Amino acid sequence: MERQQQIIDGLPVHVFDTRAEMGAAAARGAAHIIREAIDKKGEANVVFAAAPSQDDLIASLLGQDIDWRRVRGFHQDEYIGLDPAHSAGFGNFLRRAIFDRVPFGELFYMACPPDEAEAMCEKYTALLEEYPPDLIFLGVGENGHLAFNDPAVADFNDPRRVKVVSLDDVCRMQQVNDGCFASIDEVPRQALTLTMSQILAIPHAIAVVPTARKARAVADALRGPVCERCPASALRRHTDARLYLDADSASLL
Repeated sequence: MERQQQIIDGLPVHVFDTRAEMGAAAARGAAHIIREAIDKKGEANVVFAAAPSQDDLIASLLGQDIDWRRVRGFHQDEYIGLDPAHSAGFGNFLRRAIFDRVPFGELFYMACPPDEAEAMCEKYTALLEEYPPDLIFLGVGENGHLAFNDPAVADFNDPRRVKVVSLDDVCRMQQVNDGCFASIDEVPRQALTLTMSQILAIPHAIAVVPTARKARAVADALRGPVCERCPASALRRHTDARLYLDADSASLL
């Protein structure tokens, strides 16, 4: 059940006893946004996050009444230099979790060879301009990142929509903590990511953040200053973001 709801600087924060309840509530809210977009313009453009933190949301989303044939799917970040068949690739994660499980109208992947990374930034930028996203799903990193906007590379006023970034060691170690890699040495050092300015420009955002490992980042995002030192603090400046937490991730609030 929902144990707490509050609004912090205009950001609704929903706290649930369990991850499953958190994910189900977020999925219901997301389905409403997607259906409204389809009713209004005949289609919806949705950006997905690829991480174990999204498992409960995605599982519940699959059970919602959504005409997926009218949905275009994007993802918000991807490793550079990872074997295309590697299970930790974000496109591969999303294929397993949702992209191959419902009949999307179109899907757009980011994975590319390292020497094509800048060209993929341009290609994905053009796609986002042609099909402006209606909704983005977000997680929050242990270092407070949104997508792969780690503190050192986050820019709330970034002139780009998509860029190549270097990943900090906290971010890379999180991928090991999540069970995606056996050691930090296996985690790529660079990635493609939607920028902070692109994320903030998307009309609706749903952030789903479980586990105690995210508690400090959540507290910093909600109680600290809004600045690039904790990129997730920008959720408090988004025009329509909602943050969903479980009891563990909310434990320091």
